[in-house]
Amino acid sequence: MSVLTRDEALSRARLLDVHRYTIELDLTTGDETFGSRTAIRFTAHTDGDTFVEIKPAELRSVTLDGQPLDPDSLDGNRIALKNLAAGAHELRVDADMRYSRTGEGMHRFTDPSDGETYLYTQLFMDDVQRVFAAFDQPDLKAVFDLTVRAPEGWTVLANGITEHLGDGQWRAATTPLISTYLVAVAAGPWHSVRTEHRGLPFGLHCRRSLAPHLDADADELLDITRACFDRYHEKFEEPYPFDSYDQAFVPEFNAGAMENPGLVTFRDEFVYRSAVTDTERQTRAMVVAHEMAHMWFGDLVTLTWWDDIWLNESFAEYMGYQTLTEATRFTDTWTDFGVVRKAWGYDADQRPSTHPVAPEDVPDTASALLNFDGISYAKGASALRQLVTWLGEKDFLAGINTHFARHRFANATLADFIDSLAAGTDRDVHAWADAWLRTTGVDTLTPAVTGDNGDHHLTVERTGNRPHRIAVGLYDLDLPGDEGRLTRRARLELDVPQDAPVPIGKRPTLLLLNDGDLTYAKIRFDAHSFQGVTANLCGLPDPLTRAVVWNALRDAVRDGELAPTAYLDAARAHLPHETDLALAQGVLAFAGGQIAGRYLDPADRPAALASLSALCRALIRRTEDGDHPGLRLIAVRHFISVAAQPDTIAAWLADGTVPGGPELDPDLRWRVLARLAVLGATDESAIAAELDRDPSATGREGAARCRAALPDEDAKARAWAAMFASDDLSNYLFTATAQGFWQPEQADLVRPYVSRYYEDAVAVAARRGPAIADAAGHWAFPAHAVDPEALALGDTCLRDTDPIPALRRKLTDQLDDLRRALKVRTA
Repeated sequence: MSVLTRDEALSRARLLDVHRYTIELDLTTGDETFGSRTAIRFTAHTDGDTFVEIKPAELRSVTLDGQPLDPDSLDGNRIALKNLAAGAHELRVDADMRYSRTGEGMHRFTDPSDGETYLYTQLFMDDVQRVFAAFDQPDLKAVFDLTVRAPEGWTVLANGITEHLGDGQWRAATTPLISTYLVAVAAGPWHSVRTEHRGLPFGLHCRRSLAPHLDADADELLDITRACFDRYHEKFEEPYPFDSYDQAFVPEFNAGAMENPGLVTFRDEFVYRSAVTDTERQTRAMVVAHEMAHMWFGDLVTLTWWDDIWLNESFAEYMGYQTLTEATRFTDTWTDFGVVRKAWGYDADQRPSTHPVAPEDVPDTASALLNFDGISYAKGASALRQLVTWLGEKDFLAGINTHFARHRFANATLADFIDSLAAGTDRDVHAWADAWLRTTGVDTLTPAVTGDNGDHHLTVERTGNRPHRIAVGLYDLDLPGDEGRLTRRARLELDVPQDAPVPIGKRPTLLLLNDGDLTYAKIRFDAHSFQGVTANLCGLPDPLTRAVVWNALRDAVRDGELAPTAYLDAARAHLPHETDLALAQGVLAFAGGQIAGRYLDPADRPAALASLSALCRALIRRTEDGDHPGLRLIAVRHFISVAAQPDTIAAWLADGTVPGGPELDPDLRWRVLARLAVLGATDESAIAAELDRDPSATGREGAARCRAALPDEDAKARAWAAMFASDDLSNYLFTATAQGFWQPEQADLVRPYVSRYYEDAVAVAARRGPAIADAAGHWAFPAHAVDPEALALGDTCLRDTDPIPALRRKLTDQLDDLRRALKVRTA
């Protein structure tokens, strides 16, 4: 299959205007394929040659202006259209298309709970070609007319309001001008909750087996949807540009969600079957806000080519967090961003695969797919937050509204956007964009304090070249009696680089750069502040301030400047006093996953697990009063994940509850069983019994995870064969199996598979495509094997084989993380 190059897209856009697609899909033709008929009306500006894309199971017929073309002329995914004359044309394509089991194209899923089948499209990048014929590039927008034949009893959802015509026929309202990758269909016996807001129909949809869980949260979801919708209308002069707003929670979805106009699709893990923390509810709300922002950033105004992914994702990320903070009860979203998303961006930006937020060289769609990462999302959003700090929100919103007015229902580039921003401010936005969006890497800011006798001055030293507008917090210990509590004496705002040192008076206990987390940079402490913060971290009153400190400690560990055990010491000292759920979860996840799992020598792992178990026990004891259920749930989950002995958690499973609560819901039961499998304290019969108890799709994934985790040669062989020797596993079952397979406690048992991994991963990625390549490179990678031999195997693979781009990128990142882990161990 040929990927589309930027040069080809430019040539085709100069040649064609595409006006209308008329698409007929028949979803009643069997379990393997569906019917797809497409008529495309377009105009050629001059005489010339071009092509249309499609990836059919069978191409039955192609006609251009009534004249048949040879179906056998299909070359990979391209049908050549030669000798086009200038003027109007109509292309008709009739084909059978394959259903997907990997979340790409038209995904087909049968719910094991009740046997019902559901279909949905994910047409991002070049997967529209798996569903219908298209001139598949974002700047050839068109209107779409869609009809669908579906089994009786099904509901069909699409970008516009759908109408049931009878006899299984459904028709969707004609769309405005949108890009091919944004077309969406979801079909099945959906459970729906419908309402109206501002005269527009709103809907929530999920599988029938999840209906009670969606109903339980419908008010919360709709309240968030309405609040964000109203807030965006306060920010944006351009009204919501589509005729309805449906949110469908779909099975085995590869991303968090997809911003299809009028029909946003979400992974249906967001329909919670088990207890979750308030931070997890906040994350779901942020995704709702993020995807709604895309209705303007991405759908109304769309990137011209994939080098401007940030125009979609960075803006939706920033707007999602900011709008949620302004419009809903979730007022501390930037703490979660700092803990989770920003760390994602920092990590991605320090790997060899890093790229600018707005890269200048994205030669083809395969390259573009690799840039949906922590840089395009988290770093880009961080840069925008810094831009708002520097520019002021009023001028920022004025530039956005100018951008919408200039490019509505059309396409735009970075240059277009910067011009729109510059129109409303005296600031040099072009220079800002060059410094922030065209460069790579993370700046590091370090304080230097000089002076004595209460007359000190601050200079901020910078590695890197970006300008920063930051806040500096000066924190002092309170009077005796409030021992350990830090109070901010002053908050300074300054630009880096500085014109001159800044007077700060007496030396504070803690001098904190980037207080409020307004810029994107790693920070360091002066020696005096390091002592003050490690002794008194839990005494900082603001969770966002504590997030900046925890991120600084995390970065210092990753950079080999702070011993991993020192981070564990800080966690043990301060986390028992933590109240913010995002911070508790983030610190425990890093301590358990990276420090105990990778950064410490295997001989030191038992002591680290014992320390984390004691920490979790302390949190469980602290929450016995029932006032902090979210914190207690986090502590219980992590106690399970670090358990070195099976007795306590096995007793929880047998009793169906943690003493004092919570009761073990399906999620906790599968967590316990998976850890018991790792420890060799359960067996196949117990896994089968649990699956009988929970025969859902999530239960099936839990069983796959547990079976792969059993410390048994036959179990490992079966799991490996399921992942790499067969193509039967769906994307979710592949991931679950991979998650169970590698365990640090089983290093000797799985050692032979480390050398097998690379050849098998390259082969399965080539056969099954980017979605499975991503899972194989992420979840199936032997991350526990932190040794030079494993690194040499990976380097040889990248040098001597040719993995598809999605796998090559994942392996490049994994091997860089492995080098970092080795460096941390030796440091």
